[in-house]
Amino acid sequence: MILQFRSSVSRVAEIARFLVNGLAAAAVHYLVLTINLKLLGIPSAGVANFIAAWFGITASFLGNRYFVFRQRNAPWRSQVGRFLAVYLPIACLHGLMLFAWTDVFHFNYTVGFLIATTIQTVLSYLGNKLLVFSAP
Repeated sequence: MILQFRSSVSRVAEIARFLVNGLAAAAVHYLVLTINLKLLGIPSAGVANFIAAWFGITASFLGNRYFVFRQRNAPWRSQVGRFLAVYLPIACLHGLMLFAWTDVFHFNYTVGFLIATTIQTVLSYLGNKLLVFSAP
């Protein structure tokens, strides 16, 4: 019973850390996206998002490795490889969603970003937990 409680508390703490890290990575992603669109004048939200995604992905990986799942001693290269295998399809989905939302349908990019990021959050937690940062 006590072990089950500890496991539940540990899981809740891990999810809370994941959400904090995700908010930070999403903020980095959104900041770079906004800079790309507003300051650099990239005309396509899809292209601007693709560039911004790499900044968010980097922030996400570092946060997941050192803060969320705390896998500091695991082999870095294998984690990066698995992380990219999980995140590349997710980033493509995010980019395609934002491209369609903003470039095709001409809706507000912030709303599209929030919708795509919500879907990305669920997929990335599952991928990170099960495939990238699981104990070897």
